[in-house]
Amino acid sequence: MGKKRPRPRRSFTPEFKAEIVELCQRGDRTIRQVSQDFDLTETAVRDWVKQSDLDTGARTDGLTSDERAELAALRRENRRLREDVDILKRATAFFANETR
Repeated sequence: MGKKRPRPRRSFTPEFKAEIVELCQRGDRTIRQVSQDFDLTETAVRDWVKQSDLDTGARTDGLTSDERAELAALRRENRRLREDVDILKRATAFFANETR
């Protein structure tokens, strides 16, 4: 039996995702039908619908897109600040040894 080859990673525009979510939320087709019609994974479409519901306030069990972006920016800043502190600690130790 041949193994199924993994699907190459694709990216989609926010406009395309919004159209797919709108099709799912209309109610005339299920998420499975929409995903099959557009050759998408059902999991991805479910995630897009969930994120849309979070962004519009229909759900409250996760982070909105704005909150996710803010969290990512804060994590980047935190990582950079930790690196800065580490560099300053090394510099302090170096200069403390030089003055002795």
